[in-house]
Amino acid sequence: GPAEAPTPAPPFCRVDITVVCSYVGEDVGGLQHAFGSLSSGHPATLVLRGISVRDDGYLDDVTAYRVSQEDLDSSSPIVFEASAELVSIPHAESLLHADCDGEEVNCEISPYSSQLTGEGPCHTSWFMAILKLSGGISISLVLRGPCWQEEKEHDATLHPMLKIPLSKEGTLLTTVEFQLSSHNTSLRARLGSSVTLDCRFALAPSFSLSSLEWRRQHQGSGHSLFQYQVGSTGPVAQPKVHVDVAELLRNGDASVTLQGVRVGDEGMYICSVSTMLHQAHHIIQLHVAEPPRVHVIPSVVSFERDVTATLTCSIAGYYPLDVSVSWTQKTPENDEEIPLSGAWLSSHLQSRDGTYSITSYLSISSATVQAPTTYSCHVSHVALAEPISVSAHLKAPEQKGPEGVVGGFIATVIFIAGLSWVLRRR
Repeated sequence: GPAEAPTPAPPFCRVDITVVCSYVGEDVGGLQHAFGSLSSGHPATLVLRGISVRDDGYLDDVTAYRVSQEDLDSSSPIVFEASAELVSIPHAESLLHADCDGEEVNCEISPYSSQLTGEGPCHTSWFMAILKLSGGISISLVLRGPCWQEEKEHDATLHPMLKIPLSKEGTLLTTVEFQLSSHNTSLRARLGSSVTLDCRFALAPSFSLSSLEWRRQHQGSGHSLFQYQVGSTGPVAQPKVHVDVAELLRNGDASVTLQGVRVGDEGMYICSVSTMLHQAHHIIQLHVAEPPRVHVIPSVVSFERDVTATLTCSIAGYYPLDVSVSWTQKTPENDEEIPLSGAWLSSHLQSRDGTYSITSYLSISSATVQAPTTYSCHVSHVALAEPISVSAHLKAPEQKGPEGVVGGFIATVIFIAGLSWVLRRR
């Protein structure tokens, strides 16, 4: 039949994206802000003007942001109007549809120290905006404020708190000069796997990349994993750490790949991207999670009266340490699994690869249970989507048939007759 025409890509349109933020008045300078500020914030609004997004057919009701004409005072929200003509805004659709998708957006804006601050013929204010979506997306924006000369613009309307000239609408006009983003702030990896930590950036045409560094911090200590200085002979990297330098320079892809993940790779990874004037950081928490292997020995139990047997549930090769173990029993008369008490655990053992193992024991007695019965060991762990259950089966002892009874009787008669004959001979 005729080939089907490809589905046309949805058209793009430009919209204003408004985010409710808080303004943190302290200059936290990038890295500290990436960890999260403890200061209380002043109400603020970030308006990203004319952002290009895919028109999925549901944008008819989206209107341009209109500034409220209320009189400004020190308690009024600070409205940051940000033009993104020089730098594209990543994950724009996620920001636009966050409310409909049930995602929370956390936004903080703070002063940012740039080497251009206070230099040149006019004074320029810089700001850092950090946007974090509950789904894991994180975006850092370096905003450049208006350039103004105090002695020449004494008639300008200044913001009552920031003392920076405002637009006629009472907003603070800024441009996005630098953005750093990632689609995850926390990752989980299995032992031996390869994992990529996402980190991407874009710069205004007037700026260029100066350097990239990846660092790992864990339990108070840290060290550099990857360093690249533009113009150098090449990157300096630890074994099993890889960054595609060609993609870094061509597309702003600063992502790092860790090969053969070990327990010792767990920790906080910091992506630091620098120009000659700016620096921004992104933090990703890497968690190592290895599921346990579970075995129950013996798998089949059969015993006579007045006998006690011990079931052993071996749980091995898991990380991190916390694990939950429980036992249940189920009989043909009652299909419901009944929780059991009385099991005991061995102490934790740690292997050379950093994983843990533990053993759970359960004693069963023929005086208190009747066959057939199924005993199950249930193991829960953070690396498991659902608990692992492994069972042992108690079977009734084999009953002797009629042939066995007759054979035993004949053997007994022969033995007694033979014994009598020997005694008479004596």
